[in-house]
Amino acid sequence: MSDITIHVNSLDDTSQRGPPAEKEKRKKKPFHKKKQYLQAKGYLKGKQNHNHFRKDWGYNQAHHQNGAGPNNPRLPTLAQMNIPNCATTVGASKPSASSHNLPPLSFTVKNDGSYVKPKNFVNANRAAAVPGPSASGSHKATTAPVGNPTKYLAIDCEMVGTGPKGSISQLARCSIVSYDGDVIYDKFIKPSMPVTDYRTRWSGIRPRDLEKAMPYAEARKEILRLLLGKIVIGHAIHNDFKALSYAHPSFMTRDTSRISLLNLKAGFGERECASLKRLTKAIFNRDIQIGKKGHSSVEDARATMDLYKVVEEEWERTLLLK
Repeated sequence: MSDITIHVNSLDDTSQRGPPAEKEKRKKKPFHKKKQYLQAKGYLKGKQNHNHFRKDWGYNQAHHQNGAGPNNPRLPTLAQMNIPNCATTVGASKPSASSHNLPPLSFTVKNDGSYVKPKNFVNANRAAAVPGPSASGSHKATTAPVGNPTKYLAIDCEMVGTGPKGSISQLARCSIVSYDGDVIYDKFIKPSMPVTDYRTRWSGIRPRDLEKAMPYAEARKEILRLLLGKIVIGHAIHNDFKALSYAHPSFMTRDTSRISLLNLKAGFGERECASLKRLTKAIFNRDIQIGKKGHSSVEDARATMDLYKVVEEEWERTLLLK
């Protein structure tokens, strides 16, 4: 007896779903005629007439959906069919919705029931695990690259004093900028307690700024909604989070006051806690936080983001190694 060569072609054409067309119905007739011929010759016996087939062919539930059923059974094996000198071509009549475009392949089934895989054989399970193109024709990215504008935000907050002699710091302004320095959020915020020290020299906050400011509870919800899922950058950022009564995940937090790489580039001591003003002047030769009007949280947030960019690649690589 000779070997059987089988050609399999899997196509993903979801536009052909629904009831079979007239041409497909006519294609089934030759198969039934062959089956009747084999039965008349006595080649098909007992269970061979129904669904007793070898599992070596790799048919799974997906193939069952692709055309095999009570009215269109799968082909039996050589050992079950005892047919001399014949060749058979097997193809899926209707691909399932979960199938992928696979290149056509051929493999030879030997008389003992074993088969030989071709060199370009594609494992169906591995092929199914590879994501196909999206509706726009591009694959989704698994992770955002370093420097992705939508992934990084820099924050800076200004506080005023409440309570006896202004000893309690409360949030009075919050600014958030994007990776490119665009202002995402910048609002004055009315503290939950009466202000006893505006700290204008440092905060830049004046009484008129808080007259129509947004209440703290409402502003906090807006800010935390923006920070969710982002890598947040700040200088001594623990003070900002404390004013928000919030704890951001540590692996998504970048504090420019605690990175030795910046200190080395600025010529400071490796463990020195340098101020934002000093680092910005040393690295960019740029002056910030000058004048009598106090600090600008937008200016400080942009300076923080610029400092992060200087050591971004090396810093992120170090974090990955840890």
